[in-house]
Amino acid sequence: MSSEPGLRLRRRGTLFVVSAPSGAGKTTLCREARLRVPNLAYSVSCTTRAPRAGEVDGSDFRFVSREAFLRMRERGELAEWASVHGNLYGTPARPLEAALQDGRDVLLDIDTQGAAQLRQRYPEAVLVFVVAPSMAELEQRLRERRSDADQDIARRLARAREEIALWKQYDYLIVNRDVKEAIDQLMAVIQAERCRTTRLGVTFPDLEVPN
Repeated sequence: MSSEPGLRLRRRGTLFVVSAPSGAGKTTLCREARLRVPNLAYSVSCTTRAPRAGEVDGSDFRFVSREAFLRMRERGELAEWASVHGNLYGTPARPLEAALQDGRDVLLDIDTQGAAQLRQRYPEAVLVFVVAPSMAELEQRLRERRSDADQDIARRLARAREEIALWKQYDYLIVNRDVKEAIDQLMAVIQAERCRTTRLGVTFPDLEVPN
């Protein structure tokens, strides 16, 4: 973190975890936050699902075989992992911890199962839940993607109801009615948490101010 002349700031990086039902828009919000918020690292998750149109291996996800994923899990290389809609997802632990130790904030886009695991491993993590304004709107967004069969959409909507019931386990709730407004809210959360005094070690060389 930058500091004014004479003022020295020390901090460990903050882990920002964003979860949402499928179709609520968390991927778009996280992508925009990465573009607009300076010094924000993004942890690329591993998944066994096939890439969707436009997704880039190593940027959106690391696409791996089920066998490779299970080997990573057995070797303890994942900070969290979950099974979602029949596919496996997980967060590599080593780059995540290295970024936090280096004082860099990290943004994670993961489901509620993974978020719960990370809250146990990193109690100081900031959890943000994103929802669509209604289930009808969520269903419309899923259908507009034209990437899922009707039975898959029904399964995602059923899962969405289970996930929404967990919203109080999160620190912040963003209702994604308007993408621009939702992005502004996510950015505001990140900026506010960066200024939280409990996350900072401050030295004022010219003043007798207790740390």
